[in-house]
Amino acid sequence: MEKKNDGFKLLANNKKAYFDYFIEDKWEAGLELYGTEVKSVRMGKVSVKEAYIKIEKNEVFVYNMHISPYEKGNIFNRDPLRVRRLLLHRAEINKLAGKAAEKGYTIVPLQIYLKKGLVKLEIGLGKGKKLYDKRADIAKKDIRRENERDFKIKNI
Repeated sequence: MEKKNDGFKLLANNKKAYFDYFIEDKWEAGLELYGTEVKSVRMGKVSVKEAYIKIEKNEVFVYNMHISPYEKGNIFNRDPLRVRRLLLHRAEINKLAGKAAEKGYTIVPLQIYLKKGLVKLEIGLGKGKKLYDKRADIAKKDIRRENERDFKIKNI
């Protein structure tokens, strides 16, 4: 029996965002890309680790998102770190701007993926974690690893 494909393919994930922020809300945004950038993204040559998002003049932009130049693109290739516009509805932009204006909140890119042939970026509204929050997360992860290791040894 063949598995039905729902048109979703994860291209890049930002695990560090979940480590550095409490993600409270998520949105799906389209990306304004040029032809060779789309080809490069489809090949998975994209990184959102160092990226951040700003709202300027009622438009949302992503900075520092690296899309490697397409090998066969020659003169049509764009700058890998250029500023790219995100495509959101006006109401979503207003909601994001209002929440991001509150103290301690920031907008971070979480993952980039293909959905029904279109490149989408999942963005999240995050509140920065303190050092002790990060230590607690590391401790939980260590405990989970030890439990998995013990379970694996018992079942051998």
